[in-house]
Formats: sequence, C-alpha cells, structure tokens
Amino acid sequence: MYICLCVCVCAQEHGIRATFVKALEAEFAGWGLKFSIGGQISFDVFPEGWDKTYCLRHVKAAAEFDTIHFFGDKTFKGGNDYEIFESEETVGHTVTSWQDTVEQLNALFAL
Repeated sequence: MYICLCVCVCAQEHGIRATFVKALEAEFAGWGLKFSIGGQISFDVFPEGWDKTYCLRHVKAAAEFDTIHFFGDKTFKGGNDYEIFESEETVGHTVTSWQDTVEQLNALFAL
C-alpha cells in the first residue's frame, strides 16, 4: 500500500513522515506490517518480508547473474530501498537523481 501525505516543505524539514511512521510502527506492532519512507512525500506499508528484496527470488529464478546491482535514493535505515540496498545478494548504490543514476551506470560499466 502506498500512502501519500499532503506535505509541504516545512513538514519535510520537521520530519513529519518519519514521526508518523514511528507512530504507526508502535500502534501496529505485532501485526506483521512494515512501514518505510518512500518517494518524496509518501510512505509504504507492506507485509513483513515483502520489501524490495522480495523480487530477488523471481530475478534469480528467471536467470543466473554473477552480480545484481541495485540503485536507490532511500537507502537509509527506514527508507523503502534500505533492505535491498543492504542485502548480501546485491551491490547497493545510493543515487540522488536519475542523472546521478546515469552517471554511476556510465562509470560502473564504462559506457
């Protein structure tokens, strides 16, 4: 579930999403749900184990890869890219924009 809060710049500066996510984690502890900050103005809610690492089982079942690279902007603890970024099954890269992603890909693969 993707939940978008109406936020303004001041709400982002004061960490309202992070505070709200912590309140939800406390309120719904034991329900088997995970909450993480995603995008610019949203947070995600999903069953535990259904974070972005969930896709790895399908990627690995479809083909063999020597290395799987993941590029994400919310790679900090509590961000919706954190689990896959930290996974032993991936090489994680933090990016700040699509342009940064292109630059990192060009450098990584000598494109």
